[in-house]
Amino acid sequence: MSRDDAEAVEPDQLEGAPHPREQFAFYGHREGEGAFIEGLRSGRLHHAWLIGGPQGIGKATLAYRVARTVLDPGRSGNPNLASLDVARDTGVSRQVAAMSHPNLAVLRRAPATDKKAASATIPVDAVRRALNMFGSTAADGGYRVCIVDSAEDLTISSANALLKMIEEPPPRSLFLIVSHAPQRVLPTIRSRCRRLLLRPLEDGDIRSVIASLGSPWTEVPGEVVDQALRYGEGSVRRTLELLDADKVSFIDQIQRLLAGLPRTDTRQVHALAEALSKRDAEDSYELTLETVQRWVTDRLRENAGLGAARLAPLVEVCEKIARMAREIDVFNLDRRPFILSLFDDLADAVRRTA
Repeated sequence: MSRDDAEAVEPDQLEGAPHPREQFAFYGHREGEGAFIEGLRSGRLHHAWLIGGPQGIGKATLAYRVARTVLDPGRSGNPNLASLDVARDTGVSRQVAAMSHPNLAVLRRAPATDKKAASATIPVDAVRRALNMFGSTAADGGYRVCIVDSAEDLTISSANALLKMIEEPPPRSLFLIVSHAPQRVLPTIRSRCRRLLLRPLEDGDIRSVIASLGSPWTEVPGEVVDQALRYGEGSVRRTLELLDADKVSFIDQIQRLLAGLPRTDTRQVHALAEALSKRDAEDSYELTLETVQRWVTDRLRENAGLGAARLAPLVEVCEKIARMAREIDVFNLDRRPFILSLFDDLADAVRRTA
């Protein structure tokens, strides 16, 4: 693959931010990094890892850090290895960034081209082509690495094709499977992987990541960064997406409506429904659904002691909202009735759980 192809806008890439394979700054997750270092030092690195956790917290960045290290023969066999840091200007780093290293296969959704839209899944043919690399010994006698980013994009057929290789791995092979929802990964794959759960980042780590990105991210006013961190849920990606005063102000508006439940400000809810029905309101509509989902999740967590039966109305309304949102997307329906019923249903659920 050429450098130009590698730099094409990818389906999951945040515009203006480096792709994880080009990200050399790394903050947090020292325990996760330490697990790989320990395996390399001892010479007993497990052949398959399921790296799980919320989206945007550095899972793929860690996978590429591991890949750069194990693909460098001088580092992967070092019993005194202390870090996964590999200089940006090394040959291995350049090849990984360009996705041209002969011993690296990356399974991901394909980016859009002039003739085709970005793919929605990782097809089985792509898995089979990538795994052909494992049919021969690495030229330098070192590791061969496969990164799956992410497992949620695998089809049943492609997951089964990957499973066959993981079940009978060739010597010195390493599979790094990134997953935003590891509990949904094929059980037979999960059972053959060492599971590594990464947790949301601390605010200080996210601030360090932002500082490492340079302009324009570092030019965002401090108060906007503070607000974005409040809603970023420990995710670098989500925090970067919210480094916008208008977006944060809009989330504040939705939060105020939710905080007032079961009482509803009918005028404001109607105005919101009207605004979200417009064709150019896609971003605000998605922000509304995300904010509502997070609010319900937080309320369930805070009131877990009340028991499942007492909290059932909130669970039911959450499922109803998700179902109706899917129908809106599939059938391109008017959003206004949905938004109005959403707040009515939430108000009723809050009354029933009070």
